[in-house]
Amino acid sequence: MHKILIIDDEDKLRSLLARIIRAEGFEVQEAADAKSGLQFLERQTFAVILCDVKLPDANGVELVKKLKETAPATEVILLTAYGNIPDGVRAIQHGAFDYITKGNDNDRILPLIHRAIEKNQLRQRVENLEKRVGEKYSFDTILGQSTALRRVVELAQKVAVTDATVLLTGETGTGKEVFAQAIHQASGRASHSFVALNSSAFSRELLESELFGHVKGAFTGALNDKKGFIEEADGGTLFLDEIGEMPLDLQAKLLRVLETSEFIRVGEQKPRRSDFRLIAATNRDLKTESEQQRFRQDLYFRLNVFALHLPPLRERVADIEPMVRHFIAELCAKLKKVPLTYEADFLAALQAYPWPGNIRELRNCLERSVILAGTEPLSAALLPFEFSVPSATSLGLSAFSLNSAEKLQIQKVLNHTKGNKAEAARLLEIGIATLYRKIEEYSL
Repeated sequence: MHKILIIDDEDKLRSLLARIIRAEGFEVQEAADAKSGLQFLERQTFAVILCDVKLPDANGVELVKKLKETAPATEVILLTAYGNIPDGVRAIQHGAFDYITKGNDNDRILPLIHRAIEKNQLRQRVENLEKRVGEKYSFDTILGQSTALRRVVELAQKVAVTDATVLLTGETGTGKEVFAQAIHQASGRASHSFVALNSSAFSRELLESELFGHVKGAFTGALNDKKGFIEEADGGTLFLDEIGEMPLDLQAKLLRVLETSEFIRVGEQKPRRSDFRLIAATNRDLKTESEQQRFRQDLYFRLNVFALHLPPLRERVADIEPMVRHFIAELCAKLKKVPLTYEADFLAALQAYPWPGNIRELRNCLERSVILAGTEPLSAALLPFEFSVPSATSLGLSAFSLNSAEKLQIQKVLNHTKGNKAEAARLLEIGIATLYRKIEEYSL
């Protein structure tokens, strides 16, 4: 039940308002002066306060400021016998929800209270959402306790509280955006936007427009002014993924923005300013790229203020099991399946696999297994064919023999085609008769 506080020294009017508001199902407290009202506010939480402008011990317009300082989430509606525009303006400036005249606007009181409560509830939902987002992307949610991962997390936590540019390196799928989000949430910019842009997802012209924005008529199809990601990130963090794919001329423009905090929309002459923190990510070796003039060396030095290298999953095998538990639980909830467990051979196969696609590939693999599974524990039989390809050692093959290499390749292709010999012969680019002879020769 929402609580309403009425602060008014006119007993009859206050009692009348209280009866009307209680009839709507609200809980009401009454105060005859500012002092009593503030005492109520210190002990209880109210959704809305109805406050008279002329009180024996305070001016309601000035009191609004103190009420909002004491309870920022509470909405204040001012009531006055003689409304005037200057007081109304000052009341709104101090944080009042509305300013209305007594008597003439009695029919507005209840609708105003409902609107004020809706605003209060919306603010709470936004705050809860921001809190959940912060929790979702905090460093505590990064899965794994391996030494390699913890070392990177510790470094990221130290740089997060600064405004330093961060360069995240590592193979595709190692979780660079997750780290970027965690750095943003742990920074002083967490209350502002986190804006992410993949540099490889757009053509050169579209990337410039997405990054810097454009004005109406700047090019065919530019029907309206458009903010770019740099402008959207003002006060917050700009995450540029795959920055190694950015064209050289745009790299020069980005460098200028980093040095001056100024940018120019496409089709505009006047520079604009944006205060943002840059986090860049790449799976390329930018040092080598810059030495070979495929990436601007001056931009590389500007980005490489604080570099963090995210280790591939194959170097943090100890982290696979907690990831498996987390992803299976998440996927079962998403797919509306009963919680599933897994067998030892399932985990062993996952830990033995090299994971070229890293965490992203692991999650996709687990999603496939959960979809295929019934209610029984997940087993190695549910994994894709790559996990069942035998190694050279298990087949008793020599590491140096050409025959051994040929036998292993034929076995891999047969596994891939699930025993379809015609398809296997096509992929191996040999005749079907030759394949049968090889199968007999190698006892496959």
